[in-house]
Amino acid sequence: MGCLVLLLAVAVPRFVMVVLWLFSNYLSRAYGTWIWPLIGFFVLPTTTLAYALARNSFGGLKGGGVVLVAIGLIVDFGLIGGGRGLAKRVHS
Repeated sequence: MGCLVLLLAVAVPRFVMVVLWLFSNYLSRAYGTWIWPLIGFFVLPTTTLAYALARNSFGGLKGGGVVLVAIGLIVDFGLIGGGRGLAKRVHS
């Protein structure tokens, strides 16, 4: 069950980015180029989506936009580092 949750947590932001790229200009309005969303797709997808939402809905990185991007970073770093800590606890 834990592997399914981890798989969904990793796949869902990337799926959302692909859908946004195919059916809207939401990411291009936020970034103005294709390179940053592409890098974000592989490195920090939740933060990339949070920045796009902050830029399009909150007018950029002020107030609620900063909070949203910070939450995106926390989620991304939690997903990246959470598996290693769990593996150490299980094998110890």
